[in-house]
Amino acid sequence: MRNEIFENQDQPQFTQATMAKTFMSNVFTYMTAALVISGIAAYMFGSSDLIFMLYTETGMSIFGWIVMLAPLGLVLLLGGKAQKFSYTTVLGIFVLFAVLIGMSLSSIFVIYTMSSIATTFMVTAGTFGVMAVLGYTTNTDLTKFGSILKMALIGLIIAMVVNWFMQSAMMDYVISGIGVLVFTGLTAYDTQKLKQIGSVVDANSEEGKKASIMGALNLYLDFINLFMFLLRFLGSRD
Repeated sequence: MRNEIFENQDQPQFTQATMAKTFMSNVFTYMTAALVISGIAAYMFGSSDLIFMLYTETGMSIFGWIVMLAPLGLVLLLGGKAQKFSYTTVLGIFVLFAVLIGMSLSSIFVIYTMSSIATTFMVTAGTFGVMAVLGYTTNTDLTKFGSILKMALIGLIIAMVVNWFMQSAMMDYVISGIGVLVFTGLTAYDTQKLKQIGSVVDANSEEGKKASIMGALNLYLDFINLFMFLLRFLGSRD
């Protein structure tokens, strides 16, 4: 009788843990697929004449500006309408987002050497992996930590806009250093938050699948931003 009681007490916790693992597995699958799509798109445009669709001799083309700004619009669209959209629609927007981000990042193949890009990607993957595991396994509540990081992110965006006009190389390095710290921390925070969501959501349901994609979007953005800030330090120019 005592064994049956203990088994019944452990069952909800076991179920939540299983749900969270399934959900997070889906999240990382979507995220990995998005990174692959972005990588292919970036390489296709950056290593061929397609790059001239985005850039001209005088700077970025109109199409280039559309490619650069469109992902922001898609993020806002998903953030406000994902619950109303079908899973197929959300997935389609997510794939389009990954393609556009890849296209907008294609210039790195012109600016930096292939070896330094590969090295930076490996460093980013290692850092991201460690922080994701930390966020998933830690028993410490990262909510307050996440709030601080979000405020730092707002300050970082403001500093980037200011430096866009100032064009200060020193400030650019400072911003990049802060960016690395912010997105390293956000990786752990977002992973923990998604684990909590996954413990109460059926990953195989329509809503669960859409939540998995939105979670993948958050982690994808953490990874891409971390990669780009690290590339400022580790990238070697041709």
